[in-house]
Amino acid sequence: MHPLVELAKKAVEEFVTGRKTISCPEELTPEMKEKAGVFICLKKHGQLRGCIGTFMPCRKNVAEEIIRNAICAATEDPRFSLVTKEELPHLTYTVDVLSPPERISDMSELDPGRYGVIVVSGGSKGLLLPDIEGVDTAEEQIRIARMKARISPDRQVDIYRFEVRRYH
Repeated sequence: MHPLVELAKKAVEEFVTGRKTISCPEELTPEMKEKAGVFICLKKHGQLRGCIGTFMPCRKNVAEEIIRNAICAATEDPRFSLVTKEELPHLTYTVDVLSPPERISDMSELDPGRYGVIVVSGGSKGLLLPDIEGVDTAEEQIRIARMKARISPDRQVDIYRFEVRRYH
């Protein structure tokens, strides 16, 4: 298991079993020292169980982003109930480290297998990670990101793309 994934797993397990937030590791890998947005997705038996993240860095480094977002994925995703102790052995973890978003001017600059998208309209933002099963077109990506942000299809949006380094 990759060290970033191990950190996410440890953060969730410690919080769910003892309501304790782990400290940042003393020895950080090069990836952990970076500053970047990070998404943590939890799955149980192949089904999404929680996914929370930051598209821009909010903490001192990737390790701190992972700890915070892993706990949030297990306890604060509004689509799901809190992860229980009994579920812990059945969870799998994905850590996505995001590149800085770049604004695009044309849909041809998107590729749902390579780029995630962020749609912005006023104060509303919707994000969809890349390489999501069943999302094969940029139009579908934009539609889902709009839906997540509750941005109606007729409202003008600014579109940003980003890449991820995905760890399982």
